[in-house]
Amino acid sequence: MLVEVSPLQAQDLADAVALDLQIFGGWWSLQGYQQELDRLSSTLLGLRVRRERSASTVPHDETSSSPPLVGIGCLWRVEDEAHITMLGIHPQYQSRGLGQALLTSLLALARLEQANRATLEVNVANSAAVKLYQKLGFKTAGRRPHYYDNGEDALILWQGSLQAPQFQQSLEEWQRDTEHRLARWGCTGLNLIWGEPKASS
Repeated sequence: MLVEVSPLQAQDLADAVALDLQIFGGWWSLQGYQQELDRLSSTLLGLRVRRERSASTVPHDETSSSPPLVGIGCLWRVEDEAHITMLGIHPQYQSRGLGQALLTSLLALARLEQANRATLEVNVANSAAVKLYQKLGFKTAGRRPHYYDNGEDALILWQGSLQAPQFQQSLEEWQRDTEHRLARWGCTGLNLIWGEPKASS
């Protein structure tokens, strides 16, 4: 199996909405995803787990052009800051390193697009997500009381110096660690496919 991360296209949006419902309970509508796709300062990434063909494999599900979407992420560019507005993995695929794969991809994209800082909000009660963000260098910069619909607080997390050589070294280490985690359940690699970058807004 191969993990593939690439920008979402118009034909992926219905799958993104269905996945959003499973992960977040319906955070963004189809119109919301279309707005993100159209916005020059926003990039939607999708994560898929592609089964590699072998001579012994009967291609029962090879009729579709791509495997199911199991992860979604969104990055906004605001001047020299990257704001990660969404990161989620299908519940059946969690705890396998896919969230880390998607987060490292978002950070690599932020660096590629010349962002100097990255920020995000996370539910203070989501200990697994907080642990992941801290593992990848995010620090707590503040707290937003009653930020979510259920009244729970959000932590504001921050990471600076994305253009520094030290960050590039850290990013490479996180990517290697991600590939090791993915290999534990049979994934042979992580493919990042950027496509054509959007123009600056």
